[in-house]
Amino acid sequence: MGSALTIALFVLAGVLLGGVVSMHRQGAGRGAVALVAVLALLATAGGLTRLFGDA
Repeated sequence: MGSALTIALFVLAGVLLGGVVSMHRQGAGRGAVALVAVLALLATAGGLTRLFGDA
């Protein structure tokens, strides 16, 4: 179960990062892009914590 959550967090981070790139290309507001980027960073941090937290 733990590895599935770790993978899910990294997948979520990738989807959010793709959303950041897409939103930026479409000219979305800076605040919205920054919010999604922060969420992507949080998902990455969560995945890394789950990955290396047990070590």
